[in-house]
This record gives sequence, C-alpha cells and structure tokens, in this order.
Amino acid sequence: MSDQRLTQIQRQELKLSPQQIQLMKLLQLPLIELEQRIKEEIESNPALDDNESSEENEPITDTDEGESYDDSDDNGDNGENDDYNDDEPIVNKEEEFDMTDYLPDEDEYDYSYKLQANNRSRDDEDYQAPVTHEESFQDYLIQQLGYHELTEEEETIGRLIIGNLDDNGYLSRPIPNIVDDLLFTMNIETTEEKVKKVLDVVQQLDPPGIGATDLQECLLIQLKRMQEENPYSDYSLAITVIRDCFEEFTKKHYDKIAKKTGSSNRQLKAALDEILKLNPKPGDSSTSGAKNSHYITPDFFITIKDDNLELSLDGRNNPDLKVNKQYVRMLDDFSKEKTSRSKQEAAVFVKQKIDSAKWFIDAIRQRQHTLYITMKAIMDIQKEYFLTGDDTKLKPMILKDIAERVGLDISTVSRVANSKYVQTPYGTFLLKTFFSEGITNEEGEEVSTREIKKILQDSIDSENKTKPLTDEELMGVLKEKGYPIARRTVAKYREQLGIPVARLRKEL
Repeated sequence: MSDQRLTQIQRQELKLSPQQIQLMKLLQLPLIELEQRIKEEIESNPALDDNESSEENEPITDTDEGESYDDSDDNGDNGENDDYNDDEPIVNKEEEFDMTDYLPDEDEYDYSYKLQANNRSRDDEDYQAPVTHEESFQDYLIQQLGYHELTEEEETIGRLIIGNLDDNGYLSRPIPNIVDDLLFTMNIETTEEKVKKVLDVVQQLDPPGIGATDLQECLLIQLKRMQEENPYSDYSLAITVIRDCFEEFTKKHYDKIAKKTGSSNRQLKAALDEILKLNPKPGDSSTSGAKNSHYITPDFFITIKDDNLELSLDGRNNPDLKVNKQYVRMLDDFSKEKTSRSKQEAAVFVKQKIDSAKWFIDAIRQRQHTLYITMKAIMDIQKEYFLTGDDTKLKPMILKDIAERVGLDISTVSRVANSKYVQTPYGTFLLKTFFSEGITNEEGEEVSTREIKKILQDSIDSENKTKPLTDEELMGVLKEKGYPIARRTVAKYREQLGIPVARLRKEL
C-alpha cells in the first residue's frame, strides 16, 4: 500500500464576480458596440427599460480648472439618483438597493396591450426608406467575366478562381489545388492547362493586376496593359526592370539595375516613376462595397475655451435606463400574498430579471465614471499638448501613472486606452497613442520617446533622398539635439515608425 500524505497548500486566487466581469466587458466596448449591447440587453430582459421619450442626454462636462464631475440624469427626475456614489465600486454592493433609483418617472401605467401604435399626425409626411443593394467585388468581377465568350465549364472555373482571390486581389491558391477543388466539390474533371487559360481571362478583368499570383506578376500585368492602351508610350524599360531585375528592384540596388539593363540614371528614374504609380493591391481598389468602412466614434471631446481645457463625454455613454415598473409591482404582489408553487417560481424569475437589470444599470454607470476619470487624468498630465497640439510637449506617461492617479487597476486603464478615442482640436486619436516611456536628455530632463520619434521622423522627411541618413548618422543628429541614445535604439524607433533602412529609402 503506497504511502499517502495529506498536504496543505496556501495560494492566492483572484476571483471576479459575474457583475465585475460584466463591467470589464462593457468597459472595452466602443460606443457603437455599446449601443448595440444595450439594445440586446433590453430585448433579452423585459425588466429593463430605456426612456426613449426623454430628451437626449447632455454631455457631461468638466474643465481643467477643477469643476466637479456631475453624472446625474438630465431627464427631469429631480435628483432621484443622487444617492449614487461615483467613488464606490458599484458592482461590489452587497446591501439591498433602493428600487426607486431605477424606476421611471411617476405616471399612470397602462396595462392594456395594443397591436399597433398611432404615433402620427395629419402633418406627418409619408416616407419610405429606400432599399439599397451593394454589389460585392466578386460580383463585379463575375459580371465582367460574363462579357467573355466562355464555355459553361470555363465559366465555372472562372467563378471558382474569383472566389479564391484574397483581399488584395491575388490568387494565392496553387493551380493544382484548384483542379482538385473542381473535381471533389463540383465533379468537374479538368486540367491545369484549362485552369491557366481561364486564369488568363480573369487577369484581363478590371482593375488591372487582378488574379496575379504574386506582386511581380501583378505589376507586369499592369505594365503590359498600359503598353497596350498607350501604344505611343514606351514602357519597355519598366517591364524589363520588373521581369528581369525584380530582386534588385525590391532591394533598391539601382546601380546593379542600370548596369544590367544598360540604361542611364535618367532613363531608369523615368521607368521607376512609372512603376511606383502601379497598384500593388488591386483588390483594395474596389469601391463597390466589398470592404466595410470603419467609422471612428469618439467617446471623449476636448475643446479649448479661454485657454482652458474642457472635457466632455458623449451623452450616449449615459443611457437613460430604468427598471420596468410593472415587474416591480408584480414582485410586490407576490411578496404580499401566500402563493402557489408556480407563483413562487414566477416570483424567483421576476426577481432575477430585476436584479439583472439593476446590475446592468450599475455597470453602465460605473463604466461611464471609469471612462471619465481616466480621460480626465490623461488630459491633466498632457495639458500642454492638448493646448498646443505640439507632439514635443507630450510628457512621458505609462499606464501605471494613470492607474495610481485614479485608483484603478492597470488592466482597467488598459481596456480604456486600447479601445477609446478622443476628439481634439488637432484630430481624433486612440488614447493609447498618448502613452510613451521616457528617457533623460543631456540636461537631465525626462522627455517622452514620442518627442524623439517626432524629431527622427522630421529628420528623415528632410533628408537628401539620393543619399539617405543611416542609423549611425541619425544617432548623430539626435545627439546634436541633446538626445544621447544608442544606434540600436534609433533602429528600434525607426522600425516602430514603419520607416525602412536607408538603402530602401534611396531614390534616384
């Protein structure tokens, strides 16, 4: 019999309540997704109502002079929610809540049901929203394919090829795999030669370069099309560069290209200028609705008034949510009378829905408060930048700095910074762009790495493109300006800015 011993292990565990988890999920939602999430919650929980008839919420404003933050409802409830404490983590409340905090304004509740609502007057105009239809990029290509004389089998192959194009318009799937797809999914037995023949047709479609298997072929297709459409122009050198010197072209070894093609610098520059006009991603040129546009809706607005900063939070972050009065009355009725088992189960259901509505309302309010105090702390630290718009005025700031100021966890601040935008007089920015580490300059002052990147970017923008600055030379430029940093650090900042090495920035 084996020797079994009992051991006692002590360990720390962090367990979040369902309400805290709900708050964390709501916190990272952008404004548009928050509105959708609220709609879903209202649809799934009949105990939760929104007051659609109330006037639109006014933005919550504050100035950098220290005016108090006010998150009271602006719907004429005479302060019935004044017992809400911003500094208290609402989701951790254990005491019973005051139901009047979540009730709609007093009015006569109508228990009748209507199959339709008459919300019209004689002055209303009849209006029907137009029905729109957006043609996808694939539909656009298939429509062009129909203009070519193809057999039924060839048209099927063409549709399959178009369906396999990636977002950039390239055919990344190998020809043998397409032959197999035709056989196994459509029971069409064909050959690689037939597929290549149809691919040639697809590559004749617009935009030019569509259906290419790689970048080199994409550029060649476009150059040859330009030569056909402009017979009096000479694109032969550009075609030769891409066809025979593609590797040297990608590495910008212009001396090797000139020697290999026997062209002068002037001729080569003219050819390169034509190549640079080409579209390396023809699939992105679609304007027919194939791609969903991403619209940024800022959560915060910073304005300047009398040399002071004013911060406002979009009113849609503060929806007018209430607990459904009918459900509260229903629960009161259940508690006043001795009920059957079925009614007891109904009472449990009603209370669960009311509790869920209360938790959701509290989480929305706590989200609003967290967003505001986080952005206010960022605005206070970066006051000089928001007043001037000068990147060199940005101070070093990390997540820990804000977390300590507002008394929140770093992960909470991170959720806000990574998903929220602020509209300023100088543009709309993601909050995380204001965070950066700091280094010490020669004068002993701590400066933001973003300030150094701005100087680095300006130096590269103004360099002689025929002889671009190396990382060693950029290090010297920064040192002259009082920023003694190592060459490897210069290379790191350059890469973070998306700037290639000097050899790849060279122009003729």
